[in-house]
Amino acid sequence: MAEIRVRAVGTADVALLATLHSACFADEPWGTEAMAEVLTIPGAFGFLASARGAAVGFLLALDLGEECEVLTLGVLQRRRRRGVARSLLERLLAAAAARPILLEVAEDNRPALTLYEGMGFVAVGRRPAYYRRPDGSVAALTMRRMTPTPPPSRG
Repeated sequence: MAEIRVRAVGTADVALLATLHSACFADEPWGTEAMAEVLTIPGAFGFLASARGAAVGFLLALDLGEECEVLTLGVLQRRRRRGVARSLLERLLAAAAARPILLEVAEDNRPALTLYEGMGFVAVGRRPAYYRRPDGSVAALTMRRMTPTPPPSRG
């Protein structure tokens, strides 16, 4: 398995991010213009994952002050279930500096749900018919990972 490298994204990455998003989410791709717009939102940041020098995944998020929200996270089909999404989320956890993190995921995306639950995210809400699919729509689960609670001091 190739080593996964994760780096911060910048405005020079918008075309690459749009290409990756389109490959990961063919039903609702974000184009270059949308990616550029997202990156101009105050508090927007993101990460790009690569393996063997090729981009294989991305994560875009918003720093909302008290918490962070994942806007989109995608991994190329051929690279899924190889630690790419986990590497991106671990980088986000470090950037979030122990603040809560919110995200939404299709309720039928079992691999993603398993990953998120394993990383401490819990479902806190549901949005019916949120994601469009060629054969209809599927609900989104809103998930939150709370700030880890420090152990009580012994004194």
